[in-house]
Amino acid sequence: MRSTLVSLAAFALLAALPAWAQTSTISPDRIDAVIKSAFPNAPEDFKSRLLPDATMKDCTAHANNPPPAIAEAIQKSEAATIQYPPDGKFLGDWRKGEALAQSGYGLRFSDYPPTRANGGNCYACHQLTRQELSYGTVGPSLLEYGKLRDFKAEDAKTVYEKIYDPHVALACSLMPRFGSNKVLTIDQIKDIVALLMSPDSPVNK
Repeated sequence: MRSTLVSLAAFALLAALPAWAQTSTISPDRIDAVIKSAFPNAPEDFKSRLLPDATMKDCTAHANNPPPAIAEAIQKSEAATIQYPPDGKFLGDWRKGEALAQSGYGLRFSDYPPTRANGGNCYACHQLTRQELSYGTVGPSLLEYGKLRDFKAEDAKTVYEKIYDPHVALACSLMPRFGSNKVLTIDQIKDIVALLMSPDSPVNK
């Protein structure tokens, strides 16, 4: 099955381009050639990840700031990809969620062929706990996430949806589509939701 997930390395190549180079004045074919040349020995199923899907094409064409009509279309199409837990429960095991948040394993050349489950690498972009000293700031701090929302069940569902496919909440979000692109399983996403929404989680201490 072809995955439409653009690799982190390819994303980095595009992000490194100056703003003017990310507009339509640069030939898409030229961009594709640069990306493909960076992975000359990639396995065929890995190469397929360099091919953007319709959402990525729209986001790239508008430098991640699509006009309202296109943003709405993206949100609608991505919402249709969300698969909800069969048991109707959105909270898993926060301890497993913390391990996933710490793990950056998966989708890299060094992880091919995979020998274990992918991680979420949440700390690469977010602060989640006061104990963790190394975290990124691309995304907002998530300290006391559940506590600030009174641990409401409806917010747990919203968190699940945001992790599964963040384009539903914000078209052209920089956050990976963990569920829609099969990076994480439903149960893994539930575990990360528990990390954010469980009263016992270090996130909420």
